[in-house]
Amino acid sequence: MKSSIHPTNYRPVVFSDDAAGFAFLTQSTADTSDTIDWEDGNTYPLVKVHISSASHPFFTGEEKIIDTEGRVDRFKARAAAATERKEALANKAKKSKAAADKKAAADK
Repeated sequence: MKSSIHPTNYRPVVFSDDAAGFAFLTQSTADTSDTIDWEDGNTYPLVKVHISSASHPFFTGEEKIIDTEGRVDRFKARAAAATERKEALANKAKKSKAAADKKAAADK
């Protein structure tokens, strides 16, 4: 590992998701000018985030797949059509090979 490429100015910082009313204290190098009085009575730098594990739909179980433009259906239709074309070409190749074999046998 290269030396002197990693930050060394880690300090306690509070990350806060105001939309979810969720905050946690951790070590970080994030720059901020905001501060907050934390539960332990100390004042820490505050970093406000727009989304966290408390408000992200994946973690809250509210994730919904909205396909308003039918993209999934179009993808499935294209995949099915490609499979059909592949099978048709394989059948055509089989018939062509059989015809060539039959003609070669007749020429002998």
